[in-house]
Amino acid sequence: MCRSPCCVSPQEANQTLHTERPDLPECFQLSVLSWLPCVYLWAVCPIYLFYLKKNHRGYIMMSIMNRFKTVFGLLLWIVCWTDLFYTFHELRQGHTQPPIYFVTPLVLGMTMLLATFLIQFERLRGVQSSGVLFIFWFLSVLCAVVPFRSKILQASSQVRTLTDKLRFTTFYLYFGLAVCELILCCFNEKPPLFSNVVTDPNLCPETTAGFLSTLTFWWFTSLAIKGYKTPLENKDLWSLNQRDSSKVMVPKLLQEWEKENQVNAEMGHQPGYLSGGESSPEEVEVLLSNQKAASRQPSFLRALIKTFGPYFLIGSAYKLLQDVITFVNPQLLRMLISFTKQKGAPDWWGYSLAFLMFFTAVLQTLILHRHFQYCFVTGMNIRTAVIGAIYRKALVITNAAKRSSTVGEVVNLMSVDAQRFMDLTTFLNLLWSAPLQIMLALYFLWQNLGPSVLAGLAVMIMLIPFNVEQMQYKDSRIKLMNEILNGIKVLKLYAWENSFKEKVLAIRQKELNVLRKTAYLGALSTMVALTTFAVYVTVDENNILDAERAFVSLSLFNILRFPLNMLPQVISSLVQASVSLKRIQRFLSHDELDPSSVDRNNTATEFSVTVVNGKFTWAKEDPPVLHNINVMVPQGSLLAVVGHVGCGKSSLISALLGEVEKLEGEVSTRGSVAYVPQQAWIQNATLRDNILFGKPYNEPKYCCVLEACALTPDLEVLPGGDMTEIGEKGINLSGGQRQRVSLARALYSDTDIYLLDDPLSAVDAHVAKHIFDNLIGPEGVLKGKTRILVTHGISFLPQVDNIMVMVEGRVSEMGSYQELLKQNGAFAEFLRNYALEDIVEEEEATGRELIEEEELFPEDALSNLTDIVDNEPVIFAPFRRQISIISVDGENPKGRSVRRHGCSQRIHSDQQEKKAPHEMQKLIQAETAETGRVKTKVFLEYAKAVGLLLSVFICFLYGCQSAAAIGGNIWLSQWTNDALTNQTQENVHMRVGVYASLGLAQGILVLICSFTLAMGNIGAARKLHFNLLTNKFHTPQSFFDTTPLGRIINRFSKDIYIIDEALPSTVLMFLATFFASLSNMIVIVSSTPIFAVVIAPLAFVYIFVQRFYVATSRQLKRLESVSRSPIYSHFSETVTGSSVIRAYGRHSAFVVMSDMKVDENQKSYYPGIVSNRWLGVRIEFIGNCIVLFAALFAVTGKDNLNPGLVGLSVSYALQVTMSLNWMVRMTSDLESNIVAVERVKEYSETKTEAPWEVEDKKPPPEWPTEGNVEFHDYSVRYREGLDLVLKNLTLSVKGGEKIGIVGRTGAGKSSMTLCLFRLLEAAAGEITIDGVKISELGLHDLRSRLTIIPQEPVLFSGSLKMNLDPFEKYSDEEVWRALQQSHLHKFVSNQPAKLDLECSEGGENLSVGQRQLVCLARALLRKTRILILDEATAAVDLETDDLIQSTIRTQFEDCTVFTIAHRLNTIMDYTRVLVLDKGQIAEFDTPTNLLSQRGVFYGMAKDAGLTQ
Repeated sequence: MCRSPCCVSPQEANQTLHTERPDLPECFQLSVLSWLPCVYLWAVCPIYLFYLKKNHRGYIMMSIMNRFKTVFGLLLWIVCWTDLFYTFHELRQGHTQPPIYFVTPLVLGMTMLLATFLIQFERLRGVQSSGVLFIFWFLSVLCAVVPFRSKILQASSQVRTLTDKLRFTTFYLYFGLAVCELILCCFNEKPPLFSNVVTDPNLCPETTAGFLSTLTFWWFTSLAIKGYKTPLENKDLWSLNQRDSSKVMVPKLLQEWEKENQVNAEMGHQPGYLSGGESSPEEVEVLLSNQKAASRQPSFLRALIKTFGPYFLIGSAYKLLQDVITFVNPQLLRMLISFTKQKGAPDWWGYSLAFLMFFTAVLQTLILHRHFQYCFVTGMNIRTAVIGAIYRKALVITNAAKRSSTVGEVVNLMSVDAQRFMDLTTFLNLLWSAPLQIMLALYFLWQNLGPSVLAGLAVMIMLIPFNVEQMQYKDSRIKLMNEILNGIKVLKLYAWENSFKEKVLAIRQKELNVLRKTAYLGALSTMVALTTFAVYVTVDENNILDAERAFVSLSLFNILRFPLNMLPQVISSLVQASVSLKRIQRFLSHDELDPSSVDRNNTATEFSVTVVNGKFTWAKEDPPVLHNINVMVPQGSLLAVVGHVGCGKSSLISALLGEVEKLEGEVSTRGSVAYVPQQAWIQNATLRDNILFGKPYNEPKYCCVLEACALTPDLEVLPGGDMTEIGEKGINLSGGQRQRVSLARALYSDTDIYLLDDPLSAVDAHVAKHIFDNLIGPEGVLKGKTRILVTHGISFLPQVDNIMVMVEGRVSEMGSYQELLKQNGAFAEFLRNYALEDIVEEEEATGRELIEEEELFPEDALSNLTDIVDNEPVIFAPFRRQISIISVDGENPKGRSVRRHGCSQRIHSDQQEKKAPHEMQKLIQAETAETGRVKTKVFLEYAKAVGLLLSVFICFLYGCQSAAAIGGNIWLSQWTNDALTNQTQENVHMRVGVYASLGLAQGILVLICSFTLAMGNIGAARKLHFNLLTNKFHTPQSFFDTTPLGRIINRFSKDIYIIDEALPSTVLMFLATFFASLSNMIVIVSSTPIFAVVIAPLAFVYIFVQRFYVATSRQLKRLESVSRSPIYSHFSETVTGSSVIRAYGRHSAFVVMSDMKVDENQKSYYPGIVSNRWLGVRIEFIGNCIVLFAALFAVTGKDNLNPGLVGLSVSYALQVTMSLNWMVRMTSDLESNIVAVERVKEYSETKTEAPWEVEDKKPPPEWPTEGNVEFHDYSVRYREGLDLVLKNLTLSVKGGEKIGIVGRTGAGKSSMTLCLFRLLEAAAGEITIDGVKISELGLHDLRSRLTIIPQEPVLFSGSLKMNLDPFEKYSDEEVWRALQQSHLHKFVSNQPAKLDLECSEGGENLSVGQRQLVCLARALLRKTRILILDEATAAVDLETDDLIQSTIRTQFEDCTVFTIAHRLNTIMDYTRVLVLDKGQIAEFDTPTNLLSQRGVFYGMAKDAGLTQ
């Protein structure tokens, strides 16, 4: 085509390579250089057009810039075709030109038209900055530089007139226009119009950033500067990109997972899903064959790949490109070294090599960081999607599934396992890229060194370690911690901390052993480099080891080092991730509740709730709990469900909600449902939010609700009125208040059906009466709604429409009160037992006589009187109640009873005023993020935990190791110079010997370093965890009331995980990179001293960038960890309240809340990723500059440098990039990871309670012998700065007295008992027991001598025996005796495991009543002189209550007993009754005297119907 031979003639080659002024032949310029950009644009065009068609972002208005671009494009086309027409013109003149003169202008012209078309098309599709065109113009200008120079050379050499003036002019026009286009391409267009771009005030600038800005992450700079000036806060962060939000990500994943499950379902059903009944043999065969087909499990991995694969692959493509480019530099280095050997070579070779090295390095940097960006974003999206999927699943799993995945485990799925995926994706590409890099490196090494490479490889392969077991320990540790923190109050009351501390430390020890194994294996892997060198030195004795060979190999080894170090990490994190994958998949494959088990829109009947032939079970494999249930509840009636503990009352309610597995029968409900569970579920939100539960606020209605639920007086007590923030699990409300809030929520929701699971047991008798009358009863607010009430209170039964009696999971009778009495069945028998004494009484009997009567009865008969909860002889006096209601308001001078105010606006406005000043008092303090530099103190703390001497020693070892490494390399460069002076053979042995010994020394030092560091780190991890744990056991109760558990658990899981796993490797890498960078600099400066000049400015830029980055990144890390806790807190809260959430149909609202919390967390995570990329690009650029200068100086000084030193300095410079980059990254990682130490430290130094044992004040072993308790002027408050709860109590109790404590909710009843245990420390005054001041004793000495049966029964997961006797102090006989006395004997002996019966988390597998009995058994085992009952019988039916009361009367006959009573009749026979009111003693005397005084107690007794 060019009319010259295609092979370049020797004289042309000479003209190009060996002259001082090189030039390329014109043919080459016209063909290859001109066509390169064109080929690129035409190749990319189809793909790009397709992409633009798919992605439409609105169109951009014609701007001045756009017009210029278009005009320039057209001008370029004209210029190119001018050339073409000129060639035709010459042809006419008879000058025939070679064909290339026709082809090139034609092609160029067409391409320019295409480019102009693209400029306009992009404008119409809303592209603000085009990468495709930028690369095209860049290539055009780059390729035009050579002709540009050669044309000038020609012009200057031809002094005579130019032969070809026109082409000369057109070319310069072309060059100028292309440069203009390139410059214009660097700027951004305006944002498109009519686009659906989010109109977010705080939009992430990435979406509008230009091509160059995106490539170099320039758009992040604004945030880096802001973060440098002031510590970042949440409001400074950009909002999350739409495509990364939960709203987009989670549905994508769930859709794929859904498809997976459907495929599985179509492929054949597992036999497990068949409904009951036998199948015929043929059916069985069909099933078996189907089962083979269905062996394909739905795979969560497949769903993940389908969802995130495509995006991830783009990142992988970048990685592939980068891997290939990585190997260009060592080859260039080889050429550079061979260039320094040739004395006569022209200088421009060296310079072009230096610049080529620089360009490949820069290109590599940009590509690598694009790849990282894709990977990290994928990781982040996976985490979002997985957390979302787990959250959504947790709301719908069955109870059987809940049993197998405890709250702790599921929180771990969200925190640790989702995190694992995130970490893995960043390295996943290394799975193929590392082997690829290794293959390439080995190929080049083989070329260099031959077979001796294999020795090194062998060592590498032997040292690939695995670890997997650690996870399970972590799980069980977190699970245990979760329970301990949930039941911390009970542990304190029983003085059981030590036993549980031992359990945690035992698990921790196993965890650390696994860590230690991993660390040792890691230390061994440093031997790789050593063996490779040793073998390659000994094998190659007869080869000459010259500079080229040695240093190219060295730089290849450096490339090798990275994938080899990473591979084991990647593989082990792959193993961990596959474990996580299995766990997540198992969780997501759990059975879900069947939404169709309850027919919710049944309009056929007049019954609003019907169950026909219902048979229900909690889990498919368990025996059914309810058999043959038939219930029809007419619209608007009130049905009471009664029966013993564990007879299935709560299960029935669950069945109506669809919470249990339905085996057969029909359940239908008509209309919406409200549900009040037996144990109130309270969110960590304000009181008002708890009641509104997502409904809009309506003041009058809200007022009435508070009134009916008797909450108005409580609001006056709470610090912020109804805006008081309630702690987790309602920790700062009393049991009764929680229950009433739960009722208020149901009432406010205003539904058609109300399912009330024993809501009245937790409240005082008079409040129960108020609630029944005003809310549930025939005259209450709910009249006309359908109500199903589970209750233990007989007194309400006459007023309900229907009563259903349950016995052992069956309905034994059903009917109205009168009917059941007539039937004379179990119910009548039951009533007669309890109401017997009442019926005997004369109707007019006064309260006094009643009491005297009681005193005449013998002990046993009395115990039978116990619970008609609070009623006068109901059977004969149904009308008396109305009278008593009227009289309560009239006669009660003290106004103790809760009055029925209308919803007066007045009260409410008062409340508002009262509330305003209190807005400040939040109970739960927001978690604070430290700001600014991590204090040196924290580093010192960690060094101290490692051991100060050890820390110094480690640093010293690292110094030695670097020295050995430098020594080895300098020796190598000396050795390679032997080749020049031909002395190789003589001193090979000396050379090899010294090199080997230096290498060996280095290897051994590295080993010792890794070992000592591992030891130090594990020691530190143990110490920090131990301190945290010890402190948490010694922390006073008030801390747990004000700190969300999620936050404490976060310290135990996430932060300890960082200290265990992330921090050691960070410290290791930091020390290694720091010393490596240092030694690199030393080597470069010593080999080419002129280099010192460049180092200063580069170091300045480096420090400058680093300061910006660290300030920003550290704060982002902190914001991220602060925004992480709420995800888990909210999650564990949701899991515990899932049945309530489902019942009210708030499922989707909670999902949205969780998504918001996750997005909030990712909002601070995303800039964190980008900050790493931003830094990487900048620091690597500095590194690349170092490479450039090292190469340049090597070229300029080549005459007085020997090749060995050139190789040394350039190969070290190539390493600098890597080590500088890592060093900054590690500095910041170290800073952000050390924050974990800071956070753990913060919680290991919270204020502790008094010591557990005080040596010199130890009480005698049998103390207290008498059981006398005295309060002297005793006052107490919950926390500093709050009001007194008890004010100046003075009372004395003789040993063996039985004291009943009564009073309205919040009067300080429970507080008084907590004072005896010193869970609350005195604000003034003191308590003495048997003359010993309790404030002087050690806490354990005190607490182990008292016994309490707390209001809320808490069990821990473990065996039943462990729950009764964690220290194993008692024999099995004693334990069985206690069980017998607490009436659990029958239940436990029926269990196959007997005493080893596993209790699940929180004792979920026992009913609330049974748990209460377990607490009674604990008390019986301890049998101390002082017993405190905190209304222990609230959740128990009447008979069991009787049993408990009689047990207490007989077993604790000679003990001092304090009972906080809600049911007054339980304490009517006590020695004395203490009436508390607002923290002071209102009355204190025998029950008889109190009744005759007609004071507060009389009012309460009258309310409860115990007196007239």
